Amino acid sequence: MKQTILAIILTLCSAASWAQKMPYKDPTLPINERVADLLGRMTLAEKIGQLRCTLAWNYYELKGNKPMPSEQFKKDLSEGHIGMLWATYRADPWTQKTLANGLNPERAAAAGNALQRYAIENTRLGIPLFLAEEAPHGHMAIGTTVFPTGLALAATWNEETLKRVGQVIGKEIRLQGAHISYGPVLDLSRDPRWSRVEESMGEDPVLTSQLGAAMVKGLGGGNLVNPYSTIATLKHFIAYGTTEGGQNGNQSVVGTRDLLQNFFPPFEKAVKEGALSVMSSYNSLDGIPSTGNAWLYNNLLKGQWAFDGFVVSDLYSIDGLYHTHHVCANLEQAAVMALKAGVDVDLGGNAYAELEKAVQKGALSEKLIDQACARVLRKKFEMGLFEKPYVDVKATKDVHSAAHKQVALDAARQLITLLKNDGGVLPLSKNLRLAVVGPNADNVYNLLGDYTAPQAMGHVTTILMGIRQKLPQQQVLYARGCAIRDEASAQIDEAVQAALHADVVLACVGGSSARDFKTNYQSTGAAEVDANSVSDMESGEGYDRATLSLLGKQQTLLSALKATGKPLVVVYIEGRPLLKNWAAEHADALLTAYYPGEAGGTAIADVLFGDYNPAGRLPISVPRSEGQLPVYYNKRAPLPHNYVEMAATPLYPFGYGLSYTTFHYDNLQVNKIGERRYTLSFDLTNTGKRDGEEVAQLYLTPETASMVQPVKQLKHFKRVAIKKGETVHMTFDLHPEDFQIIDSMLQPVIEPGLFNLFVGPSSEVKALQHTINFK
Repeated sequence: MKQTILAIILTLCSAASWAQKMPYKDPTLPINERVADLLGRMTLAEKIGQLRCTLAWNYYELKGNKPMPSEQFKKDLSEGHIGMLWATYRADPWTQKTLANGLNPERAAAAGNALQRYAIENTRLGIPLFLAEEAPHGHMAIGTTVFPTGLALAATWNEETLKRVGQVIGKEIRLQGAHISYGPVLDLSRDPRWSRVEESMGEDPVLTSQLGAAMVKGLGGGNLVNPYSTIATLKHFIAYGTTEGGQNGNQSVVGTRDLLQNFFPPFEKAVKEGALSVMSSYNSLDGIPSTGNAWLYNNLLKGQWAFDGFVVSDLYSIDGLYHTHHVCANLEQAAVMALKAGVDVDLGGNAYAELEKAVQKGALSEKLIDQACARVLRKKFEMGLFEKPYVDVKATKDVHSAAHKQVALDAARQLITLLKNDGGVLPLSKNLRLAVVGPNADNVYNLLGDYTAPQAMGHVTTILMGIRQKLPQQQVLYARGCAIRDEASAQIDEAVQAALHADVVLACVGGSSARDFKTNYQSTGAAEVDANSVSDMESGEGYDRATLSLLGKQQTLLSALKATGKPLVVVYIEGRPLLKNWAAEHADALLTAYYPGEAGGTAIADVLFGDYNPAGRLPISVPRSEGQLPVYYNKRAPLPHNYVEMAATPLYPFGYGLSYTTFHYDNLQVNKIGERRYTLSFDLTNTGKRDGEEVAQLYLTPETASMVQPVKQLKHFKRVAIKKGETVHMTFDLHPEDFQIIDSMLQPVIEPGLFNLFVGPSSEVKALQHTINFK
């Protein structure tokens, strides 16, 4: 018996020694050698498993307070050799994970360790897992920091703020044992009817490029040796935010020149700054589904841009080649089409489960699977997962730390955009009696946007809470008045009575992307519109709008409040630019705070009472009517002409936003500093009575060009703080690429001629102008 035990021990020791000698386990070897060695040892099924990213919120079970691998996980790992998990820590109505049965940060880290350990110890080659998590405005998990949504962050026009937000997101994801962050969203939004405008950074390629790249830098910039770096996944490739009719996932009618000039640059810049993953989109272009477009991924992304990360499908979008777009007869054909197109990873995993059969039939070369698998394995090696697959559970105490919450508050303050302030009604005195009314005055989830986990009590500050931090209890009157959509629950008389007993009325209206447990969801997680539903949700993935007006009894509420004769301040909480015509005409002051995140209530109160001077600027134009759409500012010439019923211009233009102080632009100087390089400088003076921030914007367009050009195009911007009475000297450097156009051969060129530029506080105000003559 002793001899048998000894033999077993010697065998195990020999096996362990052999494992350590395998080149792919040797951290001193070059990564390419380790990848090649590991690939050479893998079966076809094991390689395909690395390309499948499965839905993982049911991959753990809670035994008391301890997360353990579920039987479903063990089965999927054994049968599918799965190498990548998605949304393991996600909690929301779709996943049916709540504060009670979901994972707080400490349990999340423990769950990640448990799944990782099981995969390493119970598979033939011990390849660690990749855990991918949704993170467009914070990690979508319980107990994490909830930042403003993408559109709201874009309203800060502040690259440093986006970088800090990215740093927090990356750290919180890695502390919990995950590795891949889905975000930022770089889709240009040209139609506010689209349900996912809130996730984007607006309508402009330059603003989106700069801010998206800043967030990628914060997420680690591709330096996976950094313990808090994530694999940033850019969403969604390409032109997903400009689909016909604003319908999520419909076809996009976009020309190649438009793609090159506007839609590609944000992604290209983010790739250059270190984004290591790109997600395909649900839409099609010119009859080709994005998920099956070989030119996008093989030629452009991996070829011209030298992208060395991996491409992942959007959830079930490979399946959609068969089910939705009908360009394939079955899932196997869809899998072959996507892999040949350069889509390395199948998010959902159904289609790529068919790849083994395709290889066996000769419909697909195993070499293509090797190439895709190598891209995934390389990043696992670069991140050091083979050496350090586990995380310190105790370190999760730094998730949602005081420092992280401060970043969320700073961002929320910076994004608030003042659109109107007649008679200087704002900032408010702290001696007045304030009526706080409206469906968004005291609703936690309406402030947060889509892709948000359940929130513990006290985690989020509503507008009413923020106001009560400023004023004594007896000076604040509250009445909800009505819901976002439900007309039956309105109590407008109660709101009117509150207004009549107040000095000023604050009406908090708009929209909501707050999911609830009554909503039905598609397999992709998009919400389904239900005619019988009376939830507040009117935005968020799947909730496309035909109109942009306030829903429910909100307009009735505003009109009733105005009739009291009390000064009326209106705050919009919104995921898309809703119509504001009535408020622009009748309200005394008007602001938008988009979806400002967990600190939104505090930030809004700070702005209302003058403790913070607003300097947010619109990242997207606000239309006068749905009939104007699209109404983005940088349309190609000629200038739009007016309609019979109204002007063609937006109600509020791109880049617009007011302050409690005033600024003066002066002394423009333009100097040539090299071949097609210029320095533009000017003086910017705070001429008001308050310290404040201004966002100086530089726009440029050629006077004539061989191809029709935008009537104006943002090229540079800078947010700067200036004390009252002080002047700062501002400079912008113009580079050759600022003057490029896409010519008839679809190549970037600079043509000789006149280039008109202006500097100002928005896309409509030309405070300073100059013309550059290229010989």
